[in-house]
Amino acid sequence: MYLEKISLVNFKNISSQTFDFHQKINCFVGNNGVGKTNILDAIYYLSFAKSYFNSVAVQNIKHGEGFFMIEGEYLLNDRKETIVCSLKKGQKKVLKRNGKNYDKFSEHIGQIPLVIISPADRDLVTEGSDTRRKFIDGVISQQNKSYLQDLISYNKVVSQRNALLKYFAANRTFDTLNLSVYNEQLENFGAKIYEVRKTFLEQFIPIFNDKYQIISGDKEVVNLVYKSQLHDFSMTEVLKKSLEKDKILQYTSSGIHKDDLSFEIGEYPIKKFGSQGQQKSYLIALKLAQFDFIKQQSNVTPILLLDDIFDKLDENRVSQIIDLVNNDEFGQIFITDTHSERTEKIVKQSNKPYQIFKL
Repeated sequence: MYLEKISLVNFKNISSQTFDFHQKINCFVGNNGVGKTNILDAIYYLSFAKSYFNSVAVQNIKHGEGFFMIEGEYLLNDRKETIVCSLKKGQKKVLKRNGKNYDKFSEHIGQIPLVIISPADRDLVTEGSDTRRKFIDGVISQQNKSYLQDLISYNKVVSQRNALLKYFAANRTFDTLNLSVYNEQLENFGAKIYEVRKTFLEQFIPIFNDKYQIISGDKEVVNLVYKSQLHDFSMTEVLKKSLEKDKILQYTSSGIHKDDLSFEIGEYPIKKFGSQGQQKSYLIALKLAQFDFIKQQSNVTPILLLDDIFDKLDENRVSQIIDLVNNDEFGQIFITDTHSERTEKIVKQSNKPYQIFKL
């Protein structure tokens, strides 16, 4: 599978542009602010119907314009596929595959597997547990449709339960029967989500450790630890234990929507004890493990987007990444960099065909 061509109209800072791509390596080089990352984000959009960098869809429309459109032409299993995503101000986003509208965008997730590695991934280290849960859910959801539906249903029930808790507080009342309807649904969906996450991480963590060791040259020991209240208690017990707290806070304070991943180097949090280079290596290993996992599960090689990943890495770590790219496990790769000479030197080492777009 690879992306043959992309056309952008009024997307972020791009008025109108079309790119024809090589099926192996494509590089975008130029100064900061010229739109390199925006092109990668447009490619991401075609896989997920949303931006990787800005969750407010209307803000992805070029300033002063009324709409944006992204069109991609793929070769998938020896047949042409056209994906179009567009948005007009004041209207709903539209996603089409071969001219046919998707009713639910969730039906499209996983159809065009893709992994992005970007400086924005640093949020996984610095931000709260919500960001790391989204990472887990994003990897699993690309291959597991029932998991995605369970997750959507679970989050909807949490919102409904929260609204009920607020109603109880505002009206100084409490109805156990009403609350139990939501609790039963959370217990059902929560138990299923937990089991899938646990199984996923049992498979994923060894892949991640292997990738990190390659990038670091076996210099450091890292770990990824899954934290969940359901390790020790059932969802029923968790909700029961937190009931009084929930009534005071007026929201559901416990459950699988509070799961987290602990990022460790040695036995310490990488956020506090890892250098910039170690943190970047950790995140790259995390995403390359995601790539491998999706490839194993789907038997399709995902598209790989590398946004400015060579900055803040020493030459040894860069060469280890190139060696990884060199071993034929990757398909189509898109790279952005501010240094055209560095990019050309790196991609030449890969011994793969490439093209460079100077923006």
